[in-house]
Amino acid sequence: MIDGNHGSPRRYGFLLIEGYALMSAASAVEPLRAANLLSGRTLYDLNFISDQGGWMRSSVSGAFETVPVSESVGDFDVLFVVAGGNPLTYRDNRVLAWLRRLARSGVALGGISGGAAILAAAGVMTSRRFTIHWQHIDAMREIYPEALIERRLFVIDRDRVTCAGGMAPLDMAHALIASAHGVELARAVTDWFIHTGIRQAEAPQQLDAVRKYDLHHPALVAMIELMTSHIADPLKLDDLAHLSGIGTRQLERLAKQLLGQSVMQFYRSLRLEKADEIVQQSNLPLVEVAIATGFSNRSHFSRAFQAHFGVGPASRRKRSRHGVH
Repeated sequence: MIDGNHGSPRRYGFLLIEGYALMSAASAVEPLRAANLLSGRTLYDLNFISDQGGWMRSSVSGAFETVPVSESVGDFDVLFVVAGGNPLTYRDNRVLAWLRRLARSGVALGGISGGAAILAAAGVMTSRRFTIHWQHIDAMREIYPEALIERRLFVIDRDRVTCAGGMAPLDMAHALIASAHGVELARAVTDWFIHTGIRQAEAPQQLDAVRKYDLHHPALVAMIELMTSHIADPLKLDDLAHLSGIGTRQLERLAKQLLGQSVMQFYRSLRLEKADEIVQQSNLPLVEVAIATGFSNRSHFSRAFQAHFGVGPASRRKRSRHGVH
């Protein structure tokens, strides 16, 4: 879990790159500030960093006071790179090396708007699913043909958290707060910002849970939101129930009644559907596909894939290459 429920505040860093969009930065920061306010305690310790430090101005001149990379301790739980403009041309080797050091030390890394392009340039997005502002997707695919880029609002893949910028950080923050502190606080934050139309990670490319599964029970909608943002690091049944604000037995009963299967059966189906997408659309080794979708090893993954689709992942990939489905 990228943002587990801990007693001490989580240290969130925001590396602001020249030309970043103020809306993207504020949409990420404000929900975390509101979570602190509404919970009555400091859940998130917010830190702002830039290459040289000082006031880092956005594209519309609004600014954050920052500390320079050279003075940043780097003991973050998550460090987000916030970038606008044309991040594909960014080549500050000192900053890229710093990001690699953070990755090696176990710091989770995130990209907001064009931030994922800078993380990719640092070489820390290998075998990780991620997203980026739509304006950069085609160019990114040209530069990084093996990259697992998805046209989604946000993607949480283990220790990498990326979103498309604009208003998408609000939706990403909802998922992070719900994962760490439960759906009740996350909803209070979205109500605070009058942002009640929270979108799932897949929007607008896919229908949300309410329409896709014709669901209206808030606990099941919350459950699916949690599942879709925890594909690579599946949550346990108890965690899903607790974070959805409902008892385990009641969640199981609702799932069987409204989805026709148990909670964990449904969860596995979601993960296998994502695995099938990666198998057909990338050349990622199958052992990496297994890890990216929450399976402990390739053999376990292959058995589950075969049972679900009636064909193994290797055969599925071969068929898709030849246009056979």
